[in-house]
Amino acid sequence: MEPRISLVTLGVSDLARSKAFYSVWLGVPPATDHDDVAFFATGGTRLSLYGYEALADDVGPGFADQQRSRFPGITLAHNCRERHEVDELVAAAEAAGGTVVKPPAEAFWGGYSGYVADPDGYLWEIAWGAFPIAEDGQLVLG
Repeated sequence: MEPRISLVTLGVSDLARSKAFYSVWLGVPPATDHDDVAFFATGGTRLSLYGYEALADDVGPGFADQQRSRFPGITLAHNCRERHEVDELVAAAEAAGGTVVKPPAEAFWGGYSGYVADPDGYLWEIAWGAFPIAEDGQLVLG
């Protein structure tokens, strides 16, 4: 197996609202946009938006009947090259319709980060200082 995460799909309650949020926040329209799904090209991994019920049905019987938790145990992250970008991206997410969950602050691990929630409550950590970022935008691990 080649180690990679090709696509992160978020099950959203209102596809049009989520497409608008991510288009504004990411600063680009979906690379591929259909009535029932949208794909955004990001550095490396692609972001997909799909209706929550349709995604749950795709997973299997009974998944659409389960309630969402306020914290499902997963966060997404955007790591910045410069510290000031954290504040800028958190503000941009809020301006696009997101909610600041944890304002940017010094982090226990020595960097600087904050959390925002998209319109469906998916949590994004916006961080600086955890990893070097290569010229192609990928994190340098280790």
